[in-house]
Amino acid sequence: MGGESFTEEQEALVVKSWNVMKKNAGEWGLKFFIKIFEIAPSAQKLFSFLKDSNVPLEQNPKLKPHAKSVFVMTCEAAVQLRKAGKVVIRDSSLKKIGGVHFKYGVVDEHFEVTKYALLETIKEAAGEMWSAEMKNAWSVAYDQLVAAIKTEMKP
Repeated sequence: MGGESFTEEQEALVVKSWNVMKKNAGEWGLKFFIKIFEIAPSAQKLFSFLKDSNVPLEQNPKLKPHAKSVFVMTCEAAVQLRKAGKVVIRDSSLKKIGGVHFKYGVVDEHFEVTKYALLETIKEAAGEMWSAEMKNAWSVAYDQLVAAIKTEMKP
């Protein structure tokens, strides 16, 4: 497994914050995606269901379910990282996710923007619990998830 190892303390922080967010994963997922598009409006072009949409992002019928599934998958992969010793994604394989990201032309900057938006969303959700350690724990988990996706990013 590349990158720094994910400690028990980091796992506990990720689990603690995920427990707070998971009840409202749809709302937090939507906030997460809206933050991505605020930072990188051009990222909207990567989503077929946003290209021809004339409703505000919050009202797009396809964005919320998509945002929720990505958010839940990301958080659950982070939660399981230490137990599994690697990135585990249920319901869809890394190959499929890597292939989709490759096909739509996702680049390193998109992953950076997404990381920033994810950390900002968790910061907002975690409130008083947020700390430098929690931020670091999520950063490590996210970086490992992205590394796993990138290894599968090929046609």
